Amino acid sequence: MPESVAAARGQAELLGPAEVRVLSERFGVRPTKQLGQNFVHDANTVRRIVTSAGVGRDDSVLEVGPGLGSLTLALLDVVDRVIAVEIDPILAGHLPGTIAERAPGLAERLTVVEADALRVRAADLPAAPTALVANLPYNVAVPVLLHLLAELPCLTTALVMVQAEVADRLSAAPGSRIYGVPSVKAGFFGTVRRAGAVGRQVFWPVPQVESGLVRIDRYPSAPWSLEPAHRERVFAVVDAAFAQRRKTLRAALAGWAGSPAAAEQRLVAAGIDPTARGETLDTAAFVRLADTH
Repeated sequence: MPESVAAARGQAELLGPAEVRVLSERFGVRPTKQLGQNFVHDANTVRRIVTSAGVGRDDSVLEVGPGLGSLTLALLDVVDRVIAVEIDPILAGHLPGTIAERAPGLAERLTVVEADALRVRAADLPAAPTALVANLPYNVAVPVLLHLLAELPCLTTALVMVQAEVADRLSAAPGSRIYGVPSVKAGFFGTVRRAGAVGRQVFWPVPQVESGLVRIDRYPSAPWSLEPAHRERVFAVVDAAFAQRRKTLRAALAGWAGSPAAAEQRLVAAGIDPTARGETLDTAAFVRLADTH
């Protein structure tokens, strides 16, 4: 459907390559590597992201790094509320105007919060979001994702676009060469899977890396406590196990447990082979280990 027809029907006019460049020039914005900015300019890609997220009318969506509004416009077409967290004050200031211009009937669904997503708290948001849908800044993608999953237990799903290599690591299974800290920590909150690939040419500027989609569905009934103190204990074990990933767990966890003998004792108590390596354990095993005394 032509975008002008979409506007006439009260739908959002999505951004294309020309519109992205026009808006960027109008606002005096140049994407920066420091903020991990690469703007999506392909309508089919943002529609695919929204579809993969599975969000609908009843959802309140948190979007991180909306930039010029490409994904924001696609989200507003299908959900009742979008809370966009943007660290760049220029982009945050102009986003409401772009939405009002290209989706006038949907503009009231948007709230922009100028903030650093790594530091945003539930109290900073106007409502409790049910889903995270975002093209995350690639330089801080994993820390932002883990922070938001921990800070916002109201999030039931997350569909994020990240660097392809990071997407592979997040969704890797135990025993894989790329399985590691991000895989285990993401698995603490829910089930993680790859949700597709995204080519370089849909971005401006064109990045040097391929991109991928990752979906996380929070456990309907958590198999372990998600309380902050417990999460910190589990994550401390994970960090220690992978800090020296070529060592056996008995050796790698000696500092965490107090000594190699103490590490072996706790590993045996958790039903884990002390000569195994961290990459062979699933998240549940790390939780058992953290809960031993």
